Amino acid sequence: MNGQDLFSLKGKTAIVTGGGRGLGEQIATIFAEAGANVVVCSRNEETCKDISKRLEEKGVRSLGLGCDVSRQDDIARVVEETMKEFGRIDILVNNSGTSWGAPALEMPVDKWDKVMDINLKAVFLFSQAVGRIMKEQGSGKIINIASVAGIGGQDPRMMDAIGYATSKGAVITLTKDFAVKLAPYNVHVNAIAPGFFPTKMGKGVIDHAGEVILDRTPARRFGSDDDMKGPALFLASGASDYVFGHILAVDGGMSALV
Repeated sequence: MNGQDLFSLKGKTAIVTGGGRGLGEQIATIFAEAGANVVVCSRNEETCKDISKRLEEKGVRSLGLGCDVSRQDDIARVVEETMKEFGRIDILVNNSGTSWGAPALEMPVDKWDKVMDINLKAVFLFSQAVGRIMKEQGSGKIINIASVAGIGGQDPRMMDAIGYATSKGAVITLTKDFAVKLAPYNVHVNAIAPGFFPTKMGKGVIDHAGEVILDRTPARRFGSDDDMKGPALFLASGASDYVFGHILAVDGGMSALV
């Protein structure tokens, strides 16, 4: 397999949750550019439809669907519509996420539950639904979007969101356990742990603690509009066919600090 074929997604079908903006849009875009048909879904259906139209301009087919990823029936509908339209699912990116900032001793339990539902339960439910299909196909790539915040405790000057950090730490463990369970069926489950990107969700943290974050980022910059594309394409393509249960930090070196 030559280099071009190694990273090609031609003929593949991908679902990207939270694909209407931010990191999800980056990922959906590079998948389309690599030849994949892409389904983008989030609670904002209109935004997803707009992104879908842009993706189709790259010569692929696309669907933009509304989906509340905390609802199992919504997930089932997205999976069903994807199979009806494309007949298979080769790639799933669990990217939808939310956060709630509060000191650990003051975190409201209802906000904790909301973060866990979207950041963790949804990853489990989507992976379970799509994993069944991939097992029958005998192939597939599941990419979970974790976070550098899930690797360890966070300096409260930088981030005070215990629910978010805990959920992303759990996603890391879920990724490894799903990887072990599905590897015999040629289904690859891996995760990306991004650092700080100036997305809609990340911008508030950067505005509040940008200097502290940069001081703890060896690259001395935030993530760009392109920095997620290469890692996502690697984990979605044949280039990662012997990679199972890996957590790929895309964080400017932050997690390498002792």
